[in-house]
Amino acid sequence: MIGGTIAVYRRELSGYFATPVAFVFIVIFLLLTGIFTFYVGGFFERGQADLKPFFMFHPWLYLLLMPAIAMRLWAEERKTGSIELLLTLPVRLWEVVLGKFLAAWSFTAIALALTFPLWLTVSYLGQPDQGVIVAGYLGSLLMAGGYLAICACLSAVTSNQVIAFVLGVIVCLMFTVSGTPIVLDLITAWAPQSLVDTIASFSFLGRFGAIVDGVVDLRDLVYFASLIAFWLFANAVAVDLRKAG
Repeated sequence: MIGGTIAVYRRELSGYFATPVAFVFIVIFLLLTGIFTFYVGGFFERGQADLKPFFMFHPWLYLLLMPAIAMRLWAEERKTGSIELLLTLPVRLWEVVLGKFLAAWSFTAIALALTFPLWLTVSYLGQPDQGVIVAGYLGSLLMAGGYLAICACLSAVTSNQVIAFVLGVIVCLMFTVSGTPIVLDLITAWAPQSLVDTIASFSFLGRFGAIVDGVVDLRDLVYFASLIAFWLFANAVAVDLRKAG
């Protein structure tokens, strides 16, 4: 059962590095993180030995970069017609869905791991709380997984990568800003408080911000795990319905 997932995982992960697209993405990601950390976040000007200027912009970077990664997962397969061949292989649908997602997530983890010079830099300049930094990387990876799961599902409902990208950005933006005042103020006037609290609880910014501060709450971990599981299930349902159709 796991063998099918591993086979799809290897196929997909090697596919990222078969073209220069993967290297271009990694370079862009590292370049943008550097610009936001040092120039926008004021890494040196703050005079504090932490990586908050690095992590605080991850939700907004992922908002554009994760849909760019995930838009090809199913839309390209559908456009080229290779999805029919893929689904005739002796693997289960959930193994294909999981293998594709894990490959995209691993690719993101590789890009994130290549930011380690920032960790070395802040450790050289001061005495940061290493546990908080580890928590920040964990939260960033979980949040990236949430974005990828959402966008992978949306990629499965269309054969157009541009449409998949736009849908991914829109839905991810909703999850990102759901807990911000600009959104809550719009619904507080007419919605019951329980609904307001529920919408606020879906916010990536709030949960990721708490983890970056070093507060690794089990509820936040369960939230991201449940979010990923739900959208992967929806992904499998979408592929199965399109196949039946």
